Parts: sequence; structure tokens; C-alpha cells
Amino acid sequence: MVRTTHSRRSVLKTAGVAAAIAAVPGAAAEREQWTSVESPTGNTLYDVETTAADVYTVGGGGVVLERTPEGYRKVLDGGPTGNGNNLYGADVTNDGKRLWFVGSSGAIGEYDVESGVLVDHSAPMDVTNNFNDVSVTGEAGEANVYVAGDSGKMYFSYENGATGSWDYTTPGSGSAINAVDFFEDRSGHIVDGNQSVFYTRDGASWDRLGIADANVNLYGVDSDGFDDVWVSGGGGIVYHWTGSRWIKADTGDAGLRDIEVTDADADGYTVGGGGAVYGYDGSEWRQQATPSGANLKAVVRGDVDVAVGAGGAVLER
Repeated sequence: MVRTTHSRRSVLKTAGVAAAIAAVPGAAAEREQWTSVESPTGNTLYDVETTAADVYTVGGGGVVLERTPEGYRKVLDGGPTGNGNNLYGADVTNDGKRLWFVGSSGAIGEYDVESGVLVDHSAPMDVTNNFNDVSVTGEAGEANVYVAGDSGKMYFSYENGATGSWDYTTPGSGSAINAVDFFEDRSGHIVDGNQSVFYTRDGASWDRLGIADANVNLYGVDSDGFDDVWVSGGGGIVYHWTGSRWIKADTGDAGLRDIEVTDADADGYTVGGGGAVYGYDGSEWRQQATPSGANLKAVVRGDVDVAVGAGGAVLER
């Protein structure tokens, strides 16, 4: 795929990322196990992405961290407005050059990972509700931006978040939209607080896909196609949509907050409460040992795999 968020971010292997990872002492040797990495923040980290520069993670108090050969460093503290709004979701443009993030009180930021320039797109249409997640498609400066609202609305801009370019729709009953992921410019999926999955083919209108009798909260979604969708939820449950049916897997008790599986469904991760990490081998999910009991919120695959969570926890493999 050409995209770089969730399903697509795992295949972003730029020279800059590879060089930075290679420069980390012992990186290759540690690849086979999860290890804790020193973090410059004690705030909860809610999302993590791979960009053209390196891995970035966002979290409480508006903190944005960058992974460097010397370790993680703060590149932003206070969010796009400087008011300390928590950042709950992040994504990158197709070329990996812009990191978008969203959070509480309508916070939306666009960060140029090459120049360090930050653009504040907060409070579109004067909306100051909490935003839970974001998905972007297209190149830097020309992105389609999709923002999941806590009020059950999906906000979208086909003009890189420019003032006056935003619109919104309410896909379901008004329950909070917990996660969004697009696999093409205007095609993707969301999950909401009413245990529902929705899909769109035009970026604006949404139809319900399931899940009948889910009976668990749905937290994470990895959209790889209309016939290939992965969803993680409460009670250790993972669902996979194959185009004709939902296949359910039960990993245990941990609430699973994020999921990422390769486009070919050959391998992947899902993470959640109590430091839980499960790896997918193409046929089943197996728990992996981790050095932390922190509740994990997000995971990204790449030349280095990174999981982040409560208390500023950063795990690498």
C-alpha cells in the first residue's frame, strides 16, 4: 500500500528511519524481545506513528515525542494551542512528512517532521469537543483529514484542514467514535461506543458493517480494505472481517486498545491493559512477554516496533 497510517505505516521504511534505528545501540539484538525505553514524560502516551523522520508518539498534556539515536525527546509540550490539551490520536501523510494529531477541546495540529513547523487547525467549525482519533490520506499539504469526535460525529476536510473546508456527519446513534482508519483516499472504517463498525466509500457517508452481538466495547480498528478489517475490543476480543463474515478470536481478559496487522494478514500486534501485547502469526494470536505492566494504548510496526501507554511507557522490539 502507499498509505502510512495503521495498515500502511508498517511499510514506511525510509532511509531516515532505517538509519536512526541502526544508530541505536543494540537495536538489532533487542529485536527479538520487548524492552522498556526511557521516556522524557510521565504523561500517558495515547498513539504512536512512523514518519519519514522517525517514530513519533503523542499524549497527555499535549506532549509530542520523537525517537532519535540518543533516545526519545520532546518536540512539543502543550499541544497545538499551547493550552496543554491531551492528544489522543495521530496519523501521518502518505509521504510521511506531516504528523497530524488530535485531542481534547477540539485540538488539531499538523507538524512538519522535517522543518519542525507546527500548524494549528484546532476548533474547526468552532467545535471544541474532544477528538479521539484522526486518519489522513494524501501528500503533505494536500491531505484529506478525517477526525473522530467524542460526540459521535466524523469531521472531514478535503483541503488539508483549511479554514472553511470542514464538514461533518453522524454515522451512527451519536455514540463516541473511538477509532478511525482509512486505506484509500476516501475509503475506510470507524468503530464507535455502540459496539458498531461503519465503512465509507466517499469519506462523507457511512454505512453500518456490524458487529452483531459483539457485547464488548470496540477500541481499535485497522482498515486494510473493504474485505479486510481488524477490530480490537474489551475482554481480549479481536474481530476480523473477511468480506463475508466476522471471525472472532479471544485472547484473554485485557481490554485491547489498538491493533495493527499487515495488509497480507501475515503478522501483527494488538495491545492493551496490564502491559498486554499479543502477536499474530497469520493464524492465531499469542501473548508476548513484556517488561511493563502499564496499560498500553497504541502500537506501530516497522524497522522497530513500538508500543506506548500509561505513565509515559515506551516499549520497543
